[in-house]
Amino acid sequence: MSTDNCIYGVDISEKITPIQVRDAMVRCFSLAQEDFKKYVKENTDIAPKKIERFFVDFLIEKAFIDVGGDFNNPTKENFLQVVILLQEHATRAFRDSSIIKKHTEEIKQLIDKLE
Repeated sequence: MSTDNCIYGVDISEKITPIQVRDAMVRCFSLAQEDFKKYVKENTDIAPKKIERFFVDFLIEKAFIDVGGDFNNPTKENFLQVVILLQEHATRAFRDSSIIKKHTEEIKQLIDKLE
């Protein structure tokens, strides 16, 4: 698997399953959270323990529930709805819009590859 064809551990040159996109979404949000924690640590006096209040798995699973989807059996439509919810969450959480846009575009590439 070439890293040039890989987005969050998913080889985009191969057929992609809904579970792969779901897991990539979790990895993407985890990495974005790490970027956010690093930003907060470097730019504020907030204690690292308080930054930990955000749990990626819970947030994404809840997003699937909120759109009426199934985290363990996601559909393309569920993903499109979840991406919107996660964008809204990231915006409310004061994430940098360029980071939100970058991650959204990457996940949508994966979703677009679903059959």
